[in-house]
Amino acid sequence: MRLKGKTALVTGAASGFGAATAEAFAREGAKVVILDLNGDGANATASHIGASALAVQGDVTSATDVVNAVARTRDFGGRVDIVINNAGWTHRNKPMLEVSEEEFDRVYAINVKSIYQMTNAAVPVMREQGGGVILNIGSTAGIRPRPGLTWYNSTKGAVNILSRSMAAELAPDKIRVNCIAPVMGATALLESFMGMPDTPENRAKFISTVPLGRLAEPSDVASACLYLASDEAEFITGVVLEVDGGRTI
Repeated sequence: MRLKGKTALVTGAASGFGAATAEAFAREGAKVVILDLNGDGANATASHIGASALAVQGDVTSATDVVNAVARTRDFGGRVDIVINNAGWTHRNKPMLEVSEEEFDRVYAINVKSIYQMTNAAVPVMREQGGGVILNIGSTAGIRPRPGLTWYNSTKGAVNILSRSMAAELAPDKIRVNCIAPVMGATALLESFMGMPDTPENRAKFISTVPLGRLAEPSDVASACLYLASDEAEFITGVVLEVDGGRTI
């Protein structure tokens, strides 16, 4: 039980990487709060996990919703030990000049502003309790970008570097901050990342750029989150961990 007695808040956990992370944390003894705009999906994930999980419907870009989620987490577990900023979105793969201003604003709001909102809500609680762990889900897109995703790539570059800056600033408060940078996985956003239908032939083109020969699985990200959130990683902060099968080599 690597997370026994801890309470975690995972955003975007109705499916994909977030759901797998919430399930892994619960298996390792944590109480888990699942925050997602998709209330039905959040409830389904929480129901699958059982009594150690709580679903909260909310928008990660809304200060009110995020403050509520942090309060619900504290009420549920007595503390807010771990926050996983997993919620994300991308515009469709296309030339940068074809991305609308609405799409640009949305990708920055969900991928970057959400972390601002969560930091403002969760850090005071972590300071009061004497520490905590924040994990931000960045991307290899912020390290080795693909064409057609320029504005999305830039949001993940921001997540990668802001995680390191947060780590430096929050270390005196015993708050560890790390970032996980996965290669793309078989999630609901895959076709948007590819910019083409998800056929075996098209998927093979993208897999060919990953040395280990496959896309990221939700369990890959969940395992990385579990390690960095656990006490085994108590001296690790400011790391951008590439979970990418060698994509960024």
